[in-house]
Amino acid sequence: MEKFNSYEVLFIVDATLAEDAVKALVEKFTTLIAENSKSSEVNEWGKRRLAYPIDDKEDGYYVLVNFEAKGEFPAELERVFGITDGIMRSLVIRHEDAKKAEA
Repeated sequence: MEKFNSYEVLFIVDATLAEDAVKALVEKFTTLIAENSKSSEVNEWGKRRLAYPIDDKEDGYYVLVNFEAKGEFPAELERVFGITDGIMRSLVIRHEDAKKAEA
């Protein structure tokens, strides 16, 4: 039986891109996650002010995704984030299993 872990990813898309380009990047990554995970929940926060400027930019388009996937997928996801133009920042976090948290 395959072991699936619970993950959360937050990524910030460059808000200075055209609206179509932003939507295309969000669609690209949500589709990639959906194809490689058992279940996913997408929460688009939209355009928000950054806590600090990144490359002289003040705003970013935030997207939060919760998903369950095999252990090797998050490393591939981080690699794709790193080589994609238009992604300002990304962070993938593994959630601890509920059974371990109760112990």
